[in-house]
Amino acid sequence: MKVRIRWGSRPPEIAPPSLPDSSPESSPESKTASFEIPFTGPLPANAALPPREPGIIEKLMIEAYGASNVGCVRTNNEDCFMVAPTIGLYIVADGMGGAQAGEHASKLAVDTVLELLQGLDSSNRDGESVTDALVSAFEDANRRVMDAAAADPHLEGMGTTLIAAMECDDGVIIASVGDSRAYQFQSGDKLKLITEDQTWVNEVGRRLGIEEESLKTHPMRHVLTMAIGVSEQLRVHTYKLPLPTGTQVLLCSDGLHGVAPEDELLRILDTKDSLESKCGQLIAAARAHGGPDNITAVLLLAL
Repeated sequence: MKVRIRWGSRPPEIAPPSLPDSSPESSPESKTASFEIPFTGPLPANAALPPREPGIIEKLMIEAYGASNVGCVRTNNEDCFMVAPTIGLYIVADGMGGAQAGEHASKLAVDTVLELLQGLDSSNRDGESVTDALVSAFEDANRRVMDAAAADPHLEGMGTTLIAAMECDDGVIIASVGDSRAYQFQSGDKLKLITEDQTWVNEVGRRLGIEEESLKTHPMRHVLTMAIGVSEQLRVHTYKLPLPTGTQVLLCSDGLHGVAPEDELLRILDTKDSLESKCGQLIAAARAHGGPDNITAVLLLAL
């Protein structure tokens, strides 16, 4: 369960939109994609995936794959992810808000970022330009989620985490709000956490010197200090990440990193298996530990 600080109510106006049914009874085990669409619903069981495409930066070749699973406890999947190699953009969002509000927030945020970045000039991908574009897209996503919640009482209180990686001329820029994470891994090395969680545990509890074991059971452990759709004042963390050949980047919701131990994530990444297989194994690892939340993983590999 994810909780965010409440910032006040919003007036009702219209009825909620119709959203895809993602309950375990109506959806396949996992949702997967390696092509350019905001992906919030299951593929048909017999659907053939288009071939994977390299990244858009000529000197940077990236293979990517994504998968999502409802987990073992939830009845609907509020996560949303998108893999768009033709524009060099990869996103994970973890919605919250109850009923279908969480999945509406995550999809709206992903759709907004895609819409605003798909026209970005591929010939001008310096790190600063990409960073500015990502931050601007996140800010617009924040406004749209807040406006949607203000216009519909059924969506009041919704929000979402949001993490995106976008190719630049010498690597990727990662932008993050909330507690979805990015990890970097190179064969034979340790798993490196790139992002900082915007949570009470990370920004308050640890600074107060509370012991890690106590934080694992602390009543504030699920509270986010920042999320898309919560406040007009948005803090977007950004990181520039070089991608030497063989580097893997994992974007994931806390249904994975908050459940499966990092040594298991490392063991799965440190194999010669395909990205599709690795995403399946990551999801299986979280489910083996109870799968209390929706589980989403997007993997990038620098070729």
